[in-house]
Amino acid sequence: MNINATLIGQAIWFFLFVAFCMKFVWPPISRALEERKQKIAEGLSAADRAERDLVLAQEKASANLKEAKEKAAEIIEQANKRANQIVEESKGQARIEGERLIAKAQSEIDQEINRAREELRKEVAALALAGAEKVLGREVNRDAHKQLLDEVAAEL
Repeated sequence: MNINATLIGQAIWFFLFVAFCMKFVWPPISRALEERKQKIAEGLSAADRAERDLVLAQEKASANLKEAKEKAAEIIEQANKRANQIVEESKGQARIEGERLIAKAQSEIDQEINRAREELRKEVAALALAGAEKVLGREVNRDAHKQLLDEVAAEL
């Protein structure tokens, strides 16, 4: 066999193989590669979108958390204000109640003083009557001289 004929036969078969591959093998491989390339591109874009969504969600969560903390602080501040207001109202009511009790006690004291004065007047009148009896040497009629005794007691 001649080396040139073998070389030419191999070259022909090589070109036929390349033509067959280009016609039947290469298009499905190219299509598969292109589909794979698109899937990878879609996956990368989805990952980018997911990353952006994650960043947005984190920002929104931080904003919500900050807002919740502000609301909680506001509620606590309002509760403290209300507690102070209740304490002040209680102090005012206690002051009013104390003044009322003092006035009531003063009224009772005044009544007791008046009762004691009245009892003292009666005792003084009785002592004056007893003294007058001894001085006069006879009995003084209490019913007959009641007006006179009341005037003496009022002067005392």
